[in-house]
Amino acid sequence: MQFAHKLLSTRGGTVAVAAVGALLAAAVFIAYLNRYRSTVNDSAAPMTVLVAKDFIEKGTPGNVVGSQGLFQTASTPKDDLKEGAISDPDSLGGLVATTDIYPGQQLTVADFGPTPADALTNEIAGDERAISMALDSAHGMIGNVRAGDRVDVYGAFNVRRLRPDGTVDPDAVERPVLKLLVEDVLVLDSPEGAKAGFGAGAQQTSNVTVRVSHEQAARLAFSSENGKVWIVLRPRTGGSPTPPDIVTLETVLFGVEPVAAAKSFGGGK
Repeated sequence: MQFAHKLLSTRGGTVAVAAVGALLAAAVFIAYLNRYRSTVNDSAAPMTVLVAKDFIEKGTPGNVVGSQGLFQTASTPKDDLKEGAISDPDSLGGLVATTDIYPGQQLTVADFGPTPADALTNEIAGDERAISMALDSAHGMIGNVRAGDRVDVYGAFNVRRLRPDGTVDPDAVERPVLKLLVEDVLVLDSPEGAKAGFGAGAQQTSNVTVRVSHEQAARLAFSSENGKVWIVLRPRTGGSPTPPDIVTLETVLFGVEPVAAAKSFGGGK
């Protein structure tokens, strides 16, 4: 205390004390300035975020958003990030859009919610469609075919010969024909057990749902409505291609080539 009093009682001491105070003030100011700059730099630092590339309709599964390229990554200042902004596309798995999302909009956790694990919309994207066919236990292999299996689908019809102009010859006799409709398609859903019984009980049907393209879906719908559909189980992996030949009485009994049989109906193949 006496030292401080003696120091301040002289002009040199006062100047020294003032100089030390100025140095301390400068140090505090520099520290504040560095912290301020750091805060500004942090808020301006670029952050990665997922942004909608195209319109994402409410109800769109998260895995479809990823597989169809409906988003793109973008860099934005930290201060411009929306709360809950999504940066990892893998986090969209098992979710579904709960609101419409517009191009340029940041994807956030608030835009998505859980979706039922068994929702068929999780299994299709783009031009893929899910279609159910009502099949009896034999035609649909009910109880043997399960979700995840791969199958070929055949259609059986009674067909008359075509005239050169493409119309049906009214004088021709109907002949049975079997044709491969779709090859190597994924079963999305099928009953676990067959309905037992003979006679009337054996005619009961169950729905088998498969994943096909939109064109194949129309083909299967027509065949289910106007013919008889068969499902044939394939190996899950490594199955060889199925020849797209037609089968007729002539090809089975007499070894007639499928091309010749097709031409006998007026077809070109």
